[in-house]
Amino acid sequence: MLNVADGEMRAKALEIVNKTIVDNCMKSFKYEDIINIQKDNEGNITLIKADTLQMNKIACDVALESQQRLKDIGNVGIKVPTGYIFKNNILAYFGPNVTVKMQPIGYIETKYISDFESAGINQTRHRIYVQVKTNLRVIIPLRSNEIEVKNEIPISETIIVGKIPETSINLGLDNAGFRIRAEAGEDFNKSEKHK
Repeated sequence: MLNVADGEMRAKALEIVNKTIVDNCMKSFKYEDIINIQKDNEGNITLIKADTLQMNKIACDVALESQQRLKDIGNVGIKVPTGYIFKNNILAYFGPNVTVKMQPIGYIETKYISDFESAGINQTRHRIYVQVKTNLRVIIPLRSNEIEVKNEIPISETIIVGKIPETSINLGLDNAGFRIRAEAGEDFNKSEKHK
């Protein structure tokens, strides 16, 4: 039953995190506003710069909203029929329901991953992903278990046209992100920036 509860809560947590990322990035993340590409007179790229402050704000919003949504569903819980434990399609929906709850523990951490790859002559594909990682305590009557939920989804894919210098491109996105404590009742003012 605990294995089933882990699987159900992991799926629910991923659904919540994905929806939160998509909701926040759709209204706040515009590639041209966040990534600044400067070119010389010949059209060669001389600088690619990220607006880290704006990216951190989006990451903070994703972390705080994910935390709240996980707490909300965790407090209500989901009901799993005891027939699930028999792994039999006929019995899966029978039997009394067991309420499974979850509680975020430790930190909810969001960070960006940036990826460049060649897409043709003088063309480079730039992808940006948001990664969210958190630990959850899954609780059923008389038992509990801790699981890690980690997911990344692409939020931007752009083709950059122009010759990019041979040197490695570093947008500094390793420092963009946010990390907050996920314990119940934790004051949001004690949030700490992801390092």
